[in-house]
Amino acid sequence: MNQNRVNALFGKAEALREKGIPLYVQLKKAILTSISAGRVHGGDTLPPERDLAKYLDVSRVTVRRAIDELVKEDVLTQRQGAGTFVSERVEQPLNHLRSFTEVMQARGKTITSKWLDRSLGMPHADECKALGLSAEQEVVRFYRLRYADGKPMALELATIPSHYILNPFAMEGSLYDLLEQQGCRPVRAFQRLRAISIDEQRAHLLDIPELSAVLYIERTAITQDGTLIEFTRSWFPGDSYDFVAEIHNTV
Repeated sequence: MNQNRVNALFGKAEALREKGIPLYVQLKKAILTSISAGRVHGGDTLPPERDLAKYLDVSRVTVRRAIDELVKEDVLTQRQGAGTFVSERVEQPLNHLRSFTEVMQARGKTITSKWLDRSLGMPHADECKALGLSAEQEVVRFYRLRYADGKPMALELATIPSHYILNPFAMEGSLYDLLEQQGCRPVRAFQRLRAISIDEQRAHLLDIPELSAVLYIERTAITQDGTLIEFTRSWFPGDSYDFVAEIHNTV
């Protein structure tokens, strides 16, 4: 690690000697200042802890405590075997019905997907309830890992009644684009959000530690004529998203 780069990012060692303030707090401030000043950006990796400790003349314990606190505050994120990164957070509005592809493309991200399942089958009980189906009505399922600029950003399991999409392999890109081509794109939806601890299998796919907190969202989408057409369950890494909604006073 080049000492000049460390100094350019976080200042010289002499800058971390403000009397009466713990060194780890001063290092946190230096990292936050570097991020706000644009010297490091979302997705950038930080220098290794041992290099920060050496060139800033502080202990590894000090560096570890500063980083741990910034991880807890979702400023930084750690990936096993890869290092410490500045968190990339995507702001996703809750009051506009947009697909993952549309949200990411609006932010200039390159979208890719890894298919985990594309199948035709009978609906499960939760799918019947969400879509108003009988147990004999077939559905298609699309389960995929979504990436933005090569980073795992979401796991997405979508269920559609089969009379709208009979062939699950007909979809390659955006589900909403395919539904729009068939004249049945949803225009509104109900969403339920909650924080959960992720299981080992999904944690591995999202490249996050097992039992990490993630945002779990269930979406039931409806077409212009009131038809229930989509039931999607999504898992989002908690350090990657801010979900926002505009609230109006109706009084």
